[in-house]
Amino acid sequence: MKYKQLGNTGLLVSQLSLGTMTFSSGKDNFKIVGSIGQDEADKMIRKSVDVGINFFDTADVYADGESEIILGQSFHNLGIARKDVVIATKAAGRIGMGRNDIGASRGHIMNAVEASLKRLQTDYIDLYQIHADDFLTPVEETLGALNDLVSQGKVRYIGVSNWQAWKIADSLGISERKNLARFETLQAYYSLASRDLERELAPMMEAKKMGLLVWGPLAGGLLSGRYDRHNQKAKDSRRSVADFPIVDKDRAWNIIDTLKPIAEAHETNPASVALAWLLTRPVVTSVLVGAKRLEQLEDNLAAADIELTDEEIRRLDEVSALPPEYPGWMIEHQKSDRLEP
Repeated sequence: MKYKQLGNTGLLVSQLSLGTMTFSSGKDNFKIVGSIGQDEADKMIRKSVDVGINFFDTADVYADGESEIILGQSFHNLGIARKDVVIATKAAGRIGMGRNDIGASRGHIMNAVEASLKRLQTDYIDLYQIHADDFLTPVEETLGALNDLVSQGKVRYIGVSNWQAWKIADSLGISERKNLARFETLQAYYSLASRDLERELAPMMEAKKMGLLVWGPLAGGLLSGRYDRHNQKAKDSRRSVADFPIVDKDRAWNIIDTLKPIAEAHETNPASVALAWLLTRPVVTSVLVGAKRLEQLEDNLAAADIELTDEEIRRLDEVSALPPEYPGWMIEHQKSDRLEP
């Protein structure tokens, strides 16, 4: 397992991290996502730690807090020292029926962090992330609350998820001007089937030395190897029930056609190759892998050992390339005269 800095910090995290959205009793809407109970979760975490994963991600909205409870209990059950793992969780989604049980206001953040600490059975959260864009709350209010949590030692680093590039850049400027803790990471959707992040977010993160934590690396299972242009439905699959995240299917089938022979050459599966491709992207800090079964997790973990050739990367880059979009194509056109021949 390789490790990278978390944003512009000295904290090192594994290039693969375990996403725990599937940790739940499987009630209500989370039946679609997964129903990994405590015993199976313990096995997954044990396997993850054994291969070198030290980074674990959850959120207060996952199964109404059950994911945090199961994750925290697993570390206790397995006797894993708190200092040996990096725990990330998130707040901003709706966690109750109250008017203020949602968002990134000071009030909600202060309530949410205390609840997450209790569920996780810990005194501090390594990475606390704002899970959604709260257009009602001023960014200054959110940053001020998060900075207080860092000062209190309840949170060590802060991050954000699913925000626009302009808003993240604005928040970084506010943090610098007011000497507040800054967002070190963005957790965002990124996959071979959806590279939209490369237009604005990736260049911004590289310029600001932010880390990228990838969710949806297999496009909701579309790149798992169970789908292709001839088999567009799969039994017991979340993608077959909820067609999410949004993907250009025509491009996706071409990508899958390219993935399969590369996977065969490496004696592995298309999912592992899709994950391995993400690990070649300079902006990526860690890729969140989740699973409904231990065997599925083991397949995903194989990505850490795959060394794609330059030619294989080129083929995957070409088949998944984004269509030209303004101002990108104009910038490329105008800068050509500025470069050395």
